[in-house]
Amino acid sequence: MAKVLVEPIEQYALSQKKKSNALFSKVGIVGCGKEGQNIARIASWHGLEVIFIELNQERIDSAIENMSQVLDSRIQSWGLTSGEKRAIMSRIKGTTDYEQLAECDFVIEAIRSDEKTGERSIDARKEVFRKVEEVVSRDAIIATNATTIVITELASELKFRERCVSLHFFVTSPEARIIEVVKGLYTSEEVYQRVCTFVKLINRDVIPVEESAGIVSVRLFVTLLNEACATLMEGVASMEDIDKTMEVGLGMRHGPFRSADIIGLEKVVKWMTNLHEEFGAQKFAPSPLIRRLVRAKRYGKHVQHGFYRYDKNGNVIE
Repeated sequence: MAKVLVEPIEQYALSQKKKSNALFSKVGIVGCGKEGQNIARIASWHGLEVIFIELNQERIDSAIENMSQVLDSRIQSWGLTSGEKRAIMSRIKGTTDYEQLAECDFVIEAIRSDEKTGERSIDARKEVFRKVEEVVSRDAIIATNATTIVITELASELKFRERCVSLHFFVTSPEARIIEVVKGLYTSEEVYQRVCTFVKLINRDVIPVEESAGIVSVRLFVTLLNEACATLMEGVASMEDIDKTMEVGLGMRHGPFRSADIIGLEKVVKWMTNLHEEFGAQKFAPSPLIRRLVRAKRYGKHVQHGFYRYDKNGNVIE
């Protein structure tokens, strides 16, 4: 009688213990203000699981509600169905516990500005990086969405510095199909290529940028905004007509003043201050007009008053 061969089938099992994770199966986000919400929504839209960290349950609820409202507007414009919205929101979870990031293979730091001073402490960002490294796996990538703080400095105190990278999602146009990706001094080529793969997974094009405070977009924008302020203060043209010239004449989605209101003037001032300190060029120093608005707490669209006034729905009051 022939001997019966028995082959163990455990190696073919699909148990949680045995199966391997897909690339970028879960994305973590630390800080879910306007930038973090955009990142979470875009990643979930493209089928990725998202978990974000916030300071308290109130902020978690607020972030979830804001993302839900953005998707509702898509439904109203026939760009999304109710079923698709439910699927997107089901993939987004909020928590206050860093331990919940343990299964993430990609974590993006996107902490918001201090609401009183508009400042972002580099020490606070470094602390976020340290907390994330304590809980994620050795192969997980840690990134920042910061623009005027270089990734090399943020990664300098970590144990595995080569895992760190910088990438920039656009706030003024969340649906822009590009993302600036920056390789730091320590960043490995493997990590950089994996991040480029992530960008492609969410249907964006990579803009490779050499490490520089302000990267490309911020350096050019703040210079344009300062010149627009100078043009306005000289009486060359009105604020509305300067914006219209840039929008209609040069094809910008929003003119410099509208863009600044959308970003938040308290954030723009911090960008300018960081760039001025980094390069010493006067062109980066905040215009007196911008400083005056920030002192008056006219931060922009999110407080309904910046260069323009806005109604509760974010529409400009003529």
